Amino acid sequence: MDIFSDGSCSGNPGPGGWASILRYKGHEKEVSGGNAETTNNRMELTAVIEALRLLREKCSVTIYTDSQYVANGIEKGWAEGWKKNGWIKSDKKPAQNADLWDSLLTELSKHNYKIVWIKGHAGHPENERCDKLAVHQSKKYSKEG
Repeated sequence: MDIFSDGSCSGNPGPGGWASILRYKGHEKEVSGGNAETTNNRMELTAVIEALRLLREKCSVTIYTDSQYVANGIEKGWAEGWKKNGWIKSDKKPAQNADLWDSLLTELSKHNYKIVWIKGHAGHPENERCDKLAVHQSKKYSKEG
């Protein structure tokens, strides 16, 4: 199972969108959504969470993201550390987006997973598609619409 994800935000904070493509044995499903007042990092996290929530059984999943925030938060163990410390970072400041990090850790715990960071806006077909879907969603929530 492959998941490709991206988030978008106009203003940061501002209207935002998220999108994911799930691929399994030649089948694809696109999902996307947005929020009127959010941040890019929240949308990046939401894209992965919402994709994982669609999985009905334990999977081996590779998650592709252009967000170093998401990739490093998981791969470097930052989110697990923040959770163990009551969502307080090593600098004694509160971890941002603790609600979403907690949801992501819960969803990831159900699967065998690998996170792959990919460079954004570099021609990766699925990343480009997710970006377009996420931007489209953010515009739906924009006052300019």
